[in-house]
Amino acid sequence: MSEQTQEHFDLVVRAERAVVTGGAEPEPAAVGIRDGRVAALLTGSAVAEADEWTGREEVRLGPDEVLVPGFVDNHVHVNEPGRTEWEGFATATRAAALGGVTTIIDMPLNSIPPTVDVDALRVKQEAADGQCFVDVGFWGGAVPGHVGDLAALHEAGVFGFKCFLIDSGVPEFPPLEPEEFAEQLAEVARLGALMIVHAEDPGDIAAAPDCHGGRYADFLASRPRRSEERAIGQLLDGVRATGARAHLLHLADGDAVPALQEARAEGLPLTVETCPHYLTFTAEQIADGHTEFKCCPPIREADSRDALWAALADGTIDIVASDHSPSEPSLKQLESGDFGTAWGGISGLQVAVPAVWTGAAGRGHTLGDLVRWMSTRPAELAGLGSKGEIAVGKDADLVAFAPDETWVVEPEQLRHKHRLTPYAGLELRGAVRSTWLRGVPVGERPAGRFLRRTT
Repeated sequence: MSEQTQEHFDLVVRAERAVVTGGAEPEPAAVGIRDGRVAALLTGSAVAEADEWTGREEVRLGPDEVLVPGFVDNHVHVNEPGRTEWEGFATATRAAALGGVTTIIDMPLNSIPPTVDVDALRVKQEAADGQCFVDVGFWGGAVPGHVGDLAALHEAGVFGFKCFLIDSGVPEFPPLEPEEFAEQLAEVARLGALMIVHAEDPGDIAAAPDCHGGRYADFLASRPRRSEERAIGQLLDGVRATGARAHLLHLADGDAVPALQEARAEGLPLTVETCPHYLTFTAEQIADGHTEFKCCPPIREADSRDALWAALADGTIDIVASDHSPSEPSLKQLESGDFGTAWGGISGLQVAVPAVWTGAAGRGHTLGDLVRWMSTRPAELAGLGSKGEIAVGKDADLVAFAPDETWVVEPEQLRHKHRLTPYAGLELRGAVRSTWLRGVPVGERPAGRFLRRTT
């Protein structure tokens, strides 16, 4: 008997099917966990060598379950402090865990103060302390007048810097004008950091028809596709000029994909994200007055959705993130159904993984693809060296996922602070049965930690 077979662990998890990293196909696995990390891993035919492993606790997944690494959501608006009535760390992270997400990275805006300097970062961390059910990292903000704060925030461990090229929707987080964007992008390049960009062009949107009232078609016309394409062009020019690493947030426009493919062929240091709502819904499906679907950029027509799926398949799009951006229901203008005045944000953190899996499975993608898009690549993008795969030395963030179970989203199932969501009533495929954070089942007591960039 080898030394490995005699090992004793805090927890042993055995699964007939497991996806240990993004892109891999399910195979048998045995995972030995000690002190919150994966201490031993056997897969395929080698799992027989783990028959003699013992653990203080042992779990064997059911035949309909697949063991996958905890999912990483790089795009979550928690809004605390300052707008905690919209969402908060306790509710957002509890919802994340129930959806199989074991790591979130919080956006720097919608909270007050926004995370644009180290003092504001400390205020946010104090607000979050002791409330988090999953691990939490933080993005910094790149706003006018704060280029001098980027270095200190980078040193403090933020995962990069978010900027808007258009009005953000909240006054305390203004957009960058072209000259300011170039200046801050150059500083990001100097630091070896990452700039993440909301890319819509204000000039194109100013020239588009205003949106008033409940017609979704009017809202869509007010945020035209060319606004994304022109802003993406500005982003690509800035990356060429500075060499900065950049990440394009929430791509909605399928017509922008060819330019991004060309940028990849050119070798630009650019990554791309889309969101579950752009992969799930289409403009043709959205009824007038249903402002729970409003987001910016908007959910576009079916041809864009098809192009986004194709871009995921060929690697032009790297990751899928929720862009969970809830508000109080009153801000959604449900009574009037006015898309012009309703808050623009989708609530979907808890259902993001099954929503993407539903579309992916229907298009012939594998669980390995899902893990790559929503765990492995997001962890790599953010520099989270201990997350994103089941491997020796990594955090034992694990999910028991039933890929063939179907269920209907009922608002009372959701643990977001507010349960208004466009996913209500939708039948999804894939259910999260159990979630472990560093080898411990996520339960009633918050056990999440604050994360720093490690690479």
